[in-house]
Amino acid sequence: MKKRDVPLGEARSLTVVSPEDPDGTELLLEPSGHPAVQPYKTSLVQDGIPATSFAVADVPAEAGRLRELGVQFTQEPLEMGPVTTAVFDDACGNLIQIVHSK
Repeated sequence: MKKRDVPLGEARSLTVVSPEDPDGTELLLEPSGHPAVQPYKTSLVQDGIPATSFAVADVPAEAGRLRELGVQFTQEPLEMGPVTTAVFDDACGNLIQIVHSK
């Protein structure tokens, strides 16, 4: 859910939090109007590099929950030794990774 909404001229800086923990970690969503942002984001996506990663308790379970909400995964849950990861498209031009460790 949206926590902070700061006008920055033509853009806005937003933070969002979990509705289950509104005083917990805030995710800052920065404006992307700078000319370097789009080529950077495009290059990361083309190379399959997530813009950020979030730890979750169970990647397959979280991927299933997100898929039911309409999230599109570019990498299904994948076990890689002691970690399991999955990557999805955030619909804003970024790849986001979720991960858990055994």
